Amino acid sequence: MHAQIPREMTAIGFDAPGGPEVLRPETVPVPEPGEGQVLLRVAYAGVNRPDVAQRQGAYPPPPGASPLPGLEVSGTIVAVGEGLPREYIGERYCALVAGGGYAEYCLAHIGHCLPVPDDMPLAEAAAIPETLFTVWHNVFERGWASDGETLLVHGGTSGIGTMATMLGKAFGLTVITTCGDAAKCDASRELGADLSINYREQDFVEEVKAFTGGKGVEVVLDMVSGDYVARNMKCLAEDGRHVSIAVLGGMKADVNMAVVMSRRLTLTGSTLRPRSDAFKTLLAGEIEKNAWPLFEDGTLRPVMDRSFPLAEAAAAHAHMEAGDHIGKIVLEVAGG
Repeated sequence: MHAQIPREMTAIGFDAPGGPEVLRPETVPVPEPGEGQVLLRVAYAGVNRPDVAQRQGAYPPPPGASPLPGLEVSGTIVAVGEGLPREYIGERYCALVAGGGYAEYCLAHIGHCLPVPDDMPLAEAAAIPETLFTVWHNVFERGWASDGETLLVHGGTSGIGTMATMLGKAFGLTVITTCGDAAKCDASRELGADLSINYREQDFVEEVKAFTGGKGVEVVLDMVSGDYVARNMKCLAEDGRHVSIAVLGGMKADVNMAVVMSRRLTLTGSTLRPRSDAFKTLLAGEIEKNAWPLFEDGTLRPVMDRSFPLAEAAAAHAHMEAGDHIGKIVLEVAGG
């Protein structure tokens, strides 16, 4: 370790699963980078739904990952592990991490880092990796979305929803979103959604059919699961792809396999966190080549909701669970 790096740091942890109030600051050792790893002095950490699930006891960290919550950070590299050049030290990066983001220092695999341009605010940089990696893999790689196709995204104003809308539009997709109220529908349309459906007042199946002239959509990005799956399938065009990334509405679904066969549907899904370092490195490479330039030049910017100080992580979680946010919530650690 280097002289300017302290031995201990403040991080956010919890003793037992529970509501937002179980989150509290604690003092823990600063981790040391291993082979292929960098140590980031964290400027900001993104807050994501999986962090809430982890706090509730429903999404444990994978083996070997930090037990601390936090799946994305931005900051400055202050130390490098074996096999990495010292030239990285002092450079600004954001990173997808398997845990440990809610802290003053965080380890990241160099292959899971993206360079932050000088004119990109570090708060925005911290709000990108988790949703960008998730959407890129699930919409474009698993869902095979391609230019001219239509994508249905549930939760249009969530971090995932806003990223899927922006990326979809950037790559030539027609995007339909669902949201829980008129204001969120307006916000989703302002972000580029071609149609935003208030699911509390409208039947999204009927609205999708009307909008697509009965054809349906090629891809559904679903974080609800449960009874949404059967309804989503009614929205799919022939040869459509249904991609699940969360089970907010329940893990079980009734699926009519005769419909899957007759319409040649594909049902797939994934979780990113437990995937191998090698897989995430390949994914980061694809993103750096295809999507990151749009963020580097300012064509795309993450939709920011608000920032909370690291010590107020509990309030940030309560804010996310209240469901009123539009875009990304971040924790300010060192700022900058």
